[in-house]
Amino acid sequence: MYREMTVADTAKVLPLYIDYYNICEGGCWTAETAGKRIRQVLSMNGGWGLLLEEDVPVGFAMGYFKQYDDLCAFTLEEIVIERGRQGKGFGSALLSEVENRVRSLGAAGVELSAVNDEAHHRFYGRAGYGDAKNFVLKVKWFC
Repeated sequence: MYREMTVADTAKVLPLYIDYYNICEGGCWTAETAGKRIRQVLSMNGGWGLLLEEDVPVGFAMGYFKQYDDLCAFTLEEIVIERGRQGKGFGSALLSEVENRVRSLGAAGVELSAVNDEAHHRFYGRAGYGDAKNFVLKVKWFC
């Protein structure tokens, strides 16, 4: 079952977030940092999330609507599926549901940044996402 996610759902999804990013992506998230990240995205102007539940959270996606001069886009910040359920279609179904819902809410499309590896290329490629030809992510880290 899908339902819109709110800041009140943060504690429910923390275990999914921390487990996925620390185990699969080699992160060092804590309940404090992950909770702050989730609350930041959901509480920002235009923040929006979708929760997939089967008695307990199975996955979630969150991001925000971003206005441009001629259209509104949805920036997908996170999509997380419980590790034990990955590779079974849950992520694809969640992404499709997000696309349908944000389109009905006025988004002209979905944009995202993803890890540059084969798994992410395959997942997003199957869903019809391609690399932007007119943008390159620029980063300056201070550590």
